[in-house]
Amino acid sequence: MSLSAALLAAGPSPSPSPDDRSTTPAVPTLQDAQESATNAASWVEQNWSTWLAIGLRVLLIVVIAAVLRAVVRRAITKLIERMNRTVQSVDGTALGGLLVNAERRRQRSAAIGSVLRSVASFVILGTAALMILGTFQINLAPLLASAGVAGVAIGFGARNLVTDFLSGVFMILEDQYGVGDSIDAGVASGEVIEVGLRVTKLRGDNGEIWYVRNGEIKRIGNLSQGWSTAGVDVTVRADEDLDKVKETIGAVAERMGKEEPWNELLWGPIEMLGLDSVYLDSMVVRVSAKTMPGKSLTVERELRWRIKRAFDAADIRIVGRPDVQGDDAGAADPTAGVAAPSAYASSVSPQSVAASPLPGPSGPTSTTK
Repeated sequence: MSLSAALLAAGPSPSPSPDDRSTTPAVPTLQDAQESATNAASWVEQNWSTWLAIGLRVLLIVVIAAVLRAVVRRAITKLIERMNRTVQSVDGTALGGLLVNAERRRQRSAAIGSVLRSVASFVILGTAALMILGTFQINLAPLLASAGVAGVAIGFGARNLVTDFLSGVFMILEDQYGVGDSIDAGVASGEVIEVGLRVTKLRGDNGEIWYVRNGEIKRIGNLSQGWSTAGVDVTVRADEDLDKVKETIGAVAERMGKEEPWNELLWGPIEMLGLDSVYLDSMVVRVSAKTMPGKSLTVERELRWRIKRAFDAADIRIVGRPDVQGDDAGAADPTAGVAAPSAYASSVSPQSVAASPLPGPSGPTSTTK
């Protein structure tokens, strides 16, 4: 029997059901593939100019942003170098040696340059990124709103850090203090050894180092800017000759103003301001002088030393407490340093009896039944 006769004897082949047709994947034909390729080619042909325009625009934005960032950063660096060269030219003069601290200016210039470069890079690159997103026709409103909400959240969460940073920026820009200055920051005082955008380092009088956050500084007293005042109060007896006292102090002031290194530390003549106060047995003479910043204590110590030696030579007595001498003093009382007898020294006194402990139940006065 042939194969065709066997197939005819078996009957017609069963046709596929509708369910089988739906589950069987359709095999793409060559004509379908040709149509898909034709549609893709036509879509690319229609949109290639748009793609090219977008790519060129993005490339142009990136190039302009990179060039602008490099130019701005280089300009800031040149500006800082010019500031440093100006400071170095002033350092060679006598006045520059007194008023200008090269290390302080260098650190201030470096900090300002770093802040300016960071701000410039953030603004330029951020603007370029937004322009690129806008080129792709992306709606920037939700992005900007989310960035605003995130900025507010970060500001609330890290408000201390933001406060410290902003305070440090304004302190540096306003030149409130610098390295080498002696300041009183309220929470701590001492010599500034480092100025940062977040923390200022101070060295105290005992050598300790204070780390003060810039946001905690509510007031600053700079003791190294401008000039300082050296003030000395001299207390003499009430019966001293004021003309003699004035003449002696004037001679000391004139001699000290001509000697080195005091002629450099003194920025003005030493003046006797007059009587600051008068008492029954003494009077206070006020002496003042304008000095280099931070050198007032040194001048005061030297001025006291010289005034004391000049007064000793002129037989002018400096008093600080009432004098005890001659017949006015009288004989010393030998019982003045003896304490009064205590009531607790006697065992029969009422205070001693009241302070004695009570006897216990097993004491010698208890009876046993």
